[in-house]
Amino acid sequence: MSQHLDSGIVPYDDKDEKNATVTTAVVGPPVAEDDVAKNDLELVSADLEDLEMKANAMSNERARHIIAKLYKIHQHDQNFPRTALDRMQEFLNRPEHETQELAKTNSHDELLKEMKLEAVLATDNSPYLEVRANVDPTDDPTLPSLTFRVLILGTLLSGLGSFVDTLFANRLPSVFISANVAQLIAYPCGRFMERVLPTKKFTTFGREWSFNPGRFNAKEHMLIAIMANVSFSSGYTNSIIPTQAMPFFFNMEFARSFGYQFLNTVGFTFVGYGLAGLTRRFLVYPSVAIWPSAFAQIALNRSFHTEKNEPVKGPFGIWRISREKFFLVTFIMMFVYFWFPGYLFQALSYFSWMTWISPNNVNLAAITSFAGGMGLNPWPTFDWNVPNANGTIPLTLPTFTIMNQFIGVLLAALVSIAFWYSNAWNTGYLPINSNKTWSNAATRYNVSKILDVHSNFDNAKYQQYSEPWMGAAYIVCFILYFAMYAATLMYVILYHRHDMVMGWKSLKKTFRNPFRKNRNAVAVDEDDDLFFEDVHMRLMRVYPEVPEWQYLIVLLIAMACGMIGLGIYPTDVSPAIVLFGVIMPLIVIVPCGLIQAITGMPIPLNVLAEFIGGAIKPGSANSLIYFKTYGYIAAYQALAFSSDLKLAHYLKIPPRHTFAMQIWATVIYCFICAGLQNYILGFKDVCTSAAKFGMSCPGANTFFTSAVFWGTLGPVRLFGPGKRYTLMLLGFPIGLVTVLAYWALRKAFPRKEWIRQLHPVMIFNGGAYWGPPLNMSYFIGNVYITVFSFQFIRKRYTAFWAKYNYVLAASFPAGIAIAALVIFFGTAIPKDGLYATIEWWGNDVLGVGCEGGGCPRLTLPKGDVFGAPVGSGKFT
Repeated sequence: MSQHLDSGIVPYDDKDEKNATVTTAVVGPPVAEDDVAKNDLELVSADLEDLEMKANAMSNERARHIIAKLYKIHQHDQNFPRTALDRMQEFLNRPEHETQELAKTNSHDELLKEMKLEAVLATDNSPYLEVRANVDPTDDPTLPSLTFRVLILGTLLSGLGSFVDTLFANRLPSVFISANVAQLIAYPCGRFMERVLPTKKFTTFGREWSFNPGRFNAKEHMLIAIMANVSFSSGYTNSIIPTQAMPFFFNMEFARSFGYQFLNTVGFTFVGYGLAGLTRRFLVYPSVAIWPSAFAQIALNRSFHTEKNEPVKGPFGIWRISREKFFLVTFIMMFVYFWFPGYLFQALSYFSWMTWISPNNVNLAAITSFAGGMGLNPWPTFDWNVPNANGTIPLTLPTFTIMNQFIGVLLAALVSIAFWYSNAWNTGYLPINSNKTWSNAATRYNVSKILDVHSNFDNAKYQQYSEPWMGAAYIVCFILYFAMYAATLMYVILYHRHDMVMGWKSLKKTFRNPFRKNRNAVAVDEDDDLFFEDVHMRLMRVYPEVPEWQYLIVLLIAMACGMIGLGIYPTDVSPAIVLFGVIMPLIVIVPCGLIQAITGMPIPLNVLAEFIGGAIKPGSANSLIYFKTYGYIAAYQALAFSSDLKLAHYLKIPPRHTFAMQIWATVIYCFICAGLQNYILGFKDVCTSAAKFGMSCPGANTFFTSAVFWGTLGPVRLFGPGKRYTLMLLGFPIGLVTVLAYWALRKAFPRKEWIRQLHPVMIFNGGAYWGPPLNMSYFIGNVYITVFSFQFIRKRYTAFWAKYNYVLAASFPAGIAIAALVIFFGTAIPKDGLYATIEWWGNDVLGVGCEGGGCPRLTLPKGDVFGAPVGSGKFT
């Protein structure tokens, strides 16, 4: 038998701490004899024996059925090893009668044995090492999850996080409490309650319960973390309300009403939750929907609750430190270290060393600068937080995701440089990498100069001021957004239509008898069971599921709240805009969710929502605001809730408990977020540069500019026939053609692994997601971290990687989050909210020369403009 599950004894004195013989097992793809298996996983011999025993008991027909289904499901899955697919194909191509003849003569059939082990591994655990490393393939249904401790701690932490994140959302720089901080706080608090609460049991409505049902367990801990995930979000309310209410924005007095604020917050938040529940059969139940970004939070939970501490072979010998101790040590290390890039020596964070040599060199800054340039710097930072700038968590995303994004970021940088140096669209007069809108005099675009006293568009003023212009990288970013949307649609049709069909078949069956009691989690044909039936799905069948009609009611109530909020207040927008807005996530959530669940990266829908919303009712900023809110934010919330549902799925938390606590935490968030708005608006000089405590509302300012740009002006003025940015719409056909070309390459060279690992959507996603004001400097650290972890450590020390990789992915961000809070409350609060930085070169060098925000390549003569002359009437 080739290296598949047993390759000998490792030098642990031949015994582990439980006195079991330890073997090195390659759990992954079966490979040819001259190959080396790619995925090694060390297992104690008891686990290995269990797998072999189940494999020996499996019939040949059952093994062939499972392998055929596995191959069909995973043949286009970049997370699934190529060597496993090759062996599956070899097995399936072999005539079935040969296997039967070998079985009759009891002849040794190595390939059949490997395939049986692969089938058992896939059905009794998970075919993905990432899942096996973090999620137990067992469950104890007697463990309590929705307890008094969860209600108290979850409510308090949700309220605290909602309060802090909402209050400081309009501050620059913003301060927020991340969900992993709540997860950290919850553990000692839960253990404390375990020690002090009475254990007396009570009976209410026939159910027995206790304030203290025993040890604070992993299900309780994760349920609190899920509540924090739901409520620790500043949300769009913090941008919408100031934009509508402030006199120097739209000056709409009704926006100061608590009723309006609450109805709209409930509306777009719960719409997302309803959509998440309705799409569980596409995005949560299937085994291929692994949600890589969730593993760090699971690893953090596991580090506190696992009693298993197997020794593993790693760099420098055998590692026996437990996950909990490893977390605490690395957490403290990062907490201490972050004081250097975060406060004492901030140049370590933005290590733009090449521009320091010649700060005013325009060309050098454009190519290498951290702020305002393309960031082509081989080592741009010593700050772990920088690669996390756009919400990605280092050490969690698959290699193929990061490398495809790297291709996209690099291509975007090269095209941006070409546009800038060729002065395409007059970009040479503007900084190369800016997400700001510019006037024809190369100054910041002042939208107030094109509005009348009622904040409506005034064409006469517009003709006397300027058309809006974009920088080179911003133009490329929009092109890639358009390409990404088209590529997503085509890619899902070509490679995930089977997933969508299976999910749709399951969903249809649930609606045939929607009120049936004790329904299990999913209804599928036996022939298609492997799409859902990994061990985690089977274990979840023990618990009653939340039926789709309940999520549908949540969706309808949320839409009603939003429509009432628009209807009873003088918004000058039809409540039907809520319906139009919800149609967009209904169409895109499953395709975008499938991509995110597999790659770990979201497909940002903000540009699509702005593009469609601005075209629905040209000239109406308010119409755009509401369409964008219910089109983009509802989809964003839905996918965030789906990720949380997968967390609960992995931890085997009863679905009804998850449903109840997500609803409760969201209600807490809605009340606190809406309740704080008028208090925030009462800050002196709020949303201006003179605001005390730094409450300058950067989000609201950007939101206002976006509303005017896309709503008041509208996309027709920018992208309509014959307009100056019409060619940017070529992004849509580019996306379609790229995916079709990739499909043709896969057909022509089916065994080329590098082609299989390409992902056109992630290529476009990289250039768009890491576009202005971000750049290659923010991204390249992810490449180094991922290659070192997934390609070096994982391949050489697989058990070490499986034990510690995701714990480290959780501990470093947690250390940074706590350190950032201490730095803020220790240095900013005493100084009226302004950071008291230490004045020396290591902090002052950040904004010197072109590094302060970018320099243009071309300079306009004083009083001159580019584009059509002012007053010519030719502005479109």
